Amino acid sequence: MTPFKRWMRAATLAAVLPFAAAAPALSQSAAWPTKPVRFVVPFPPGGGTDVIARIVQPKMQELLGQSIVIDNRGGGGGSLGTDVVAKSPADGYTVLFTLSSHTINPAIFAKLPFDTAKDFEPVGIVASLPQILVANPSVPINTVPELIAAAKGKPGQLQFASVGNGSPSHLAGELFNLRTGVQITHIPYKGGGPAVTDTIGGQVPLLWVSIPAAAQHVKNGKLKPIAVSTVKRSAAFPDVPTVQESGVADFEVDSWYAMFVPAGTPRPVIQRLNDVLNQTVADPSVREKLLQQGSEAVGGTPEQLGRTVTAELAKWAKLAKDANIKAD
Repeated sequence: MTPFKRWMRAATLAAVLPFAAAAPALSQSAAWPTKPVRFVVPFPPGGGTDVIARIVQPKMQELLGQSIVIDNRGGGGGSLGTDVVAKSPADGYTVLFTLSSHTINPAIFAKLPFDTAKDFEPVGIVASLPQILVANPSVPINTVPELIAAAKGKPGQLQFASVGNGSPSHLAGELFNLRTGVQITHIPYKGGGPAVTDTIGGQVPLLWVSIPAAAQHVKNGKLKPIAVSTVKRSAAFPDVPTVQESGVADFEVDSWYAMFVPAGTPRPVIQRLNDVLNQTVADPSVREKLLQQGSEAVGGTPEQLGRTVTAELAKWAKLAKDANIKAD
């Protein structure tokens, strides 16, 4: 064999070997899924995230052609279950189904066992759930401008309840304070139930809470709606204005539900999951079930969720610092 032919052979092998090595991985990605997929929900059964996961589970199973197993791993404000996914194989068979606390926790916990920005690949947003600001009906405040005027007249004397330190409802209240320059004192509760009960009972005048927790009480007149936290009105309460349209600029707290996979998951697998997610949330029956929970179907691309995560990590880090918010 001449030197030229030896060189050509070596060059050909060098070019072909990487593709040969990658072939099994590409083949496996194309065949995915060949076994059940696990959705890790980092909150207890029966909570909002668990309910939303179980709404989309049947349709996604049908489209994937494989079973989806819901694995509830509550604890640490969602961080324990999230860590399970971060340390799972990046093969598409373990999916994180979580809440927007995913971008809040890095701002309020001193240390997490994973890197939110680097250890996960975004799949897509499933649904969006506004926070709603409600008041005891006896409170002489009906609009955001009236609330701002009352709070400025009595700095620190007005109070708002939340479902707990570092929760989306807590951050909604602190962001309201920051954007309006008022001082409404935060009263944290351990969950939406007791916070709603005390607001109805008059122990606390105002409450930021997710729409499902307050919906029935608003409808029967036990709580008075003032505004919602998202940039557009909620389809569940179309007559309730947003904080932004009530005159407060740059205000948005969107309690979204979304799916992530471990970093390094093959792109074809992520795309397949995203396609199935978008087909699922486009289904009229799924959309109606989400709306019954006060949530609106979203969908979209992995890149859109990635941009949301990047923006919110910075947003909540700044708010936590400015308002001195720390986890219990």
